[in-house]
Amino acid sequence: MEYLVTMTTHVPDGTSEEAVADVRAREAAHSRELAAQGHLLRLWRPPLRPGEWRTLGLFAAEDDARLEEVLASMPLRVWRTDEVTPLSPHPNDPSPAAHGRAGAREFLVHFTRSAAEGTPARVIEPAREAEAVRARELAAQGRLVRLWRLPGQGRALGLWRAGDTTELGAVLEALPLSPWMTVETTPLSEHPNDPALNAS
Repeated sequence: MEYLVTMTTHVPDGTSEEAVADVRAREAAHSRELAAQGHLLRLWRPPLRPGEWRTLGLFAAEDDARLEEVLASMPLRVWRTDEVTPLSPHPNDPSPAAHGRAGAREFLVHFTRSAAEGTPARVIEPAREAEAVRARELAAQGRLVRLWRLPGQGRALGLWRAGDTTELGAVLEALPLSPWMTVETTPLSEHPNDPALNAS
């Protein structure tokens, strides 16, 4: 299974800079080990307020219990709280990921289906079929990287690449299912421990 984990770190007041640096160094080394084991897939930094220390991670584990073992093994866990969201396979997931686009930023996009009750299937189904075709096209272009189902009815999460939020917005608005979806976009920044930065 794959999981999105929101990791928020609160360093206790009075902790020395040396102690923080030591934990961070051990965290970086252990992250490389977890990546080699196939448990840590990606790491990103979401938009942060001043003084905030928060990371988004994509993890893989056999089940919830094994994921907890993986998270508990990370040195920063002594100061960290984790919010885990299980991710389920989506039929339009382009995995394995397409090639990236040079100079593109990454974004996480939450989709929530908002079709009005009573919308006839003859209206929605053609759009769903067209959405699957368009997803394959966008994956081939390196725009759509991954797509998962989220817990709850009609919810999905996508990892996207685009030059900026304006470009991404235009792509999302043109999706066949766009009239029946609300979207929430989170721009992502590189994390120094992201396994993708060290991939050859």
